[in-house]
Amino acid sequence: MSFDKTTELPDFLMNKSWIVYLLCCSDGKIYTGVTNDLEKRLEAHNKGNASKFTRARLPVTLLATSRVIEKEDAFRLEYRIKRLPREKKLKAIKDG
Repeated sequence: MSFDKTTELPDFLMNKSWIVYLLCCSDGKIYTGVTNDLEKRLEAHNKGNASKFTRARLPVTLLATSRVIEKEDAFRLEYRIKRLPREKKLKAIKDG
C-alpha cells in the first residue's frame, strides 16, 4: 500500500506520528508545541497563524524536536516541558 498527501492515514498510524517541538522566538523566548506535521506547523507559526504567543515574536526558528511518539504521550511531554524553567529546557536541548 502506498500513500500520497491526499490519502488519509489510518487512525493507528496517525496516533503514532506526533512530535513535540521547541521554537526560539525573535525575543529569545522558547515556545513548546505538539504537531503531526512539523513543516506545516512551522510555516503557520512564521506566517503568524499558529499561536498568539509566537505571532507577536516572529520569526521563529526550530530548536529541537522529540522522536515520533503517540499523540497522548506527545501532549504529556509538552506539558512537562512547559513546566520547566528556561535554563532546564536549554540544558535538555544541549544534552540531547
